[in-house]
Amino acid sequence: MKIGFIGLGKMGSGMAANLVHAGHRVTVYNRSPAKVEALVEQGATRASTVAEACRGDVVFTMLADDTAVEDVVFGADGILAALSRGATHISSSTISVALSQRLTAAHRDAGQRYVAAPVFGRPEAAAAAKLFVVAAGAPQALEPLTSLFDAIGQRTFVVSGQPAAANLVKLSGNFMLASVIESIGEAVALVGKAGVDPLQYVDILTSTLFSAPAYQTYGGLIARREFEPAGFTATLGLKDIQLVLAAAEELAVPLPVASLLRDRFLALQAGGAGHLDWSAIATLAGRDAGLNHPA
Repeated sequence: MKIGFIGLGKMGSGMAANLVHAGHRVTVYNRSPAKVEALVEQGATRASTVAEACRGDVVFTMLADDTAVEDVVFGADGILAALSRGATHISSSTISVALSQRLTAAHRDAGQRYVAAPVFGRPEAAAAAKLFVVAAGAPQALEPLTSLFDAIGQRTFVVSGQPAAANLVKLSGNFMLASVIESIGEAVALVGKAGVDPLQYVDILTSTLFSAPAYQTYGGLIARREFEPAGFTATLGLKDIQLVLAAAEELAVPLPVASLLRDRFLALQAGGAGHLDWSAIATLAGRDAGLNHPA
């Protein structure tokens, strides 16, 4: 299939590479041209503009936030203007429910297809084609995309005919991950103040009660205080918690834990640590317990 891929950050670069390796003709675009070189060396074609990446059957976007997606889609010579009628925009970015609804309507009015397909997994999973894809959209739009999702992930979950539902699932998942991080941080602070080694403590918990990947991954990062390089920054974590709170307000669903997490991420960012991995919010529990200062 002829594919465009826009956004070659830590996640997008791995996803685009796996589409190339699966035999698709992939044209790549990124605001920072240097990130394109590695993909070109693997067989991708370079696009110098967004419009050049929209000349195929499908264009993926994997961008940082709503503003970046809006610029690429609605800007002059953006996706909306350049994509052919009947072609599909797959948004894998973690964006707001409101923007996903707006994209659905805009592409429909332009005679194009729109599918939301955010993913669960960190950059190492993206590179290894081990992501979990959460997809939503009209069945006739989703059916031709199966091989693309198989190329980037280990399993695809189709959750709805309405694309925004996939974005809500993704945001709720990130909310739960942040909750895990906060609870590990609080527990580590508790036992740490009593003199228990955090590495041993996390090993005990992840070998017994909490063997899920989220606890293993983030428990290890927290115990080792390994917050750089960031797989997912605290600034992006704050963005996602704000988006899940906005979605919850629209649906009249109180999320008191999410409100706490928003304040945790704000505190970390206010201390100049927004560039660290979002698991660094765990250090705030230690600070509150008089053990340490934020990373």
